Amino acid sequence: MTSTYLPDKRSGPDAGAPPPAAEAARGRGRRRTRNWLTAVAFQVPALVLFGVLVLLPMLFALYASFFRWGGFGMPENYIGVDNFTRLLDDPVFVGDLWRCLVLVLFSLVIQLPFALALAVALNQRIRGRAVYRMLFFAPYILSEAITGVLFAMIFAPDQGLADHMLGAVGLDGLGGEWFADPSTVMATLFLVMTWKFFGFHMMLYLAGLQSIPAELTEAALIDGAGPWQRFRHVTLPLLAPTLRISVFLSIIGSVQLFDLVWVTTAGGPDHHSETMAVTMFQYGFKRYQVGYASAISVAMFVISLVFALAYQRFVLRRDLEGATTTLRGGGA
Repeated sequence: MTSTYLPDKRSGPDAGAPPPAAEAARGRGRRRTRNWLTAVAFQVPALVLFGVLVLLPMLFALYASFFRWGGFGMPENYIGVDNFTRLLDDPVFVGDLWRCLVLVLFSLVIQLPFALALAVALNQRIRGRAVYRMLFFAPYILSEAITGVLFAMIFAPDQGLADHMLGAVGLDGLGGEWFADPSTVMATLFLVMTWKFFGFHMMLYLAGLQSIPAELTEAALIDGAGPWQRFRHVTLPLLAPTLRISVFLSIIGSVQLFDLVWVTTAGGPDHHSETMAVTMFQYGFKRYQVGYASAISVAMFVISLVFALAYQRFVLRRDLEGATTTLRGGGA
C-alpha cells in the first residue's frame, strides 16, 4: 500500500499562530474595552462630583423634610408629612405659588414677545446691528446680585434715578416707593427681570432666525406674501422649536427665582414679592426651621419635575421625535 505525503500547510514557524480573522476580532475587542475604560475614567470624576454636590443634598433634603429640625446635629424629631401638609395651610407659600404664576404669565405675554420683536428687527440688515445686539445682551452678563443692587439704587424712593427722571419731565406723581409699595412691587420687579433676561431670549431667537433658509423667505416674497404673512406662515413655524425651549427656560427660571428678589426686596413688603426660593431661605437660614425649608425645596423640585416631564411629553415631543428620526436617517 502506497501512502502519499501531504505537507501540512500550518507547519513551520507560524504553525501555532491564530487565523487573521480571529486576531482582528480580538484586536477590535481590546479596542472596545480600552475605549470603554477611557470613557469611564473621564466620567467618574464628574459623576462623583454630581453625586456629592447634587444627589446627596437632594436625598438629605428629602430625608430632613420629614423632621422638625433646626439645622444643628442630625434630624431626630420625626413628624411624618406634617411639613408638607403645613405648606398647603401656609398663606405665604400659597401666595408664592400665585406670584410665581403671575411672573410666568407676565413673561409669556410681555417679556418673550418683546425679545422676539427685537430679534426680528435685529435680524434685518440695519446699520450697527452688531452694536445693538451687544448692548441688549449685556444685561444678561451681569450677575443677579449686581443687577439687584443697581436697580435698588435706581428705584430708591425720592432720591433714585427713576424719580429724578420722572421729575425732570414733569411726571413727579408717577414716582414713589417702587419696591416698598405692595401695589407696585411686583410690576417693578418684573421690569427688572425683563431688563435682565430679555437679551438671553433675544439671542436664542436670533440664532433660530439665522438658521432659517433665506430661500424660503424669498420664495414667499416672490409669491406675493407681505411681511406679516411671511412671518406668520414661514418664520414663526420654523422658529417654533426655539420658542418652545425659550418658554421652558422662562417658566423654570420663574419657579427658581431667588437672587434678584432677595437683593432688591428680600420678599417684602409684607411678603408681597416673595418667591418660593426666598421663603425657603427665610425659614431655613433666618428662622432655623430647616425641616420645613427642606419640605419647600422638595415641593419646588416636584413642581419643576412635573412641569418638565409634562412639557417634554406634550410640547417638546415632536421636536424630540424629529431629532431621533434625523439621527437614525443619518446613521443609515
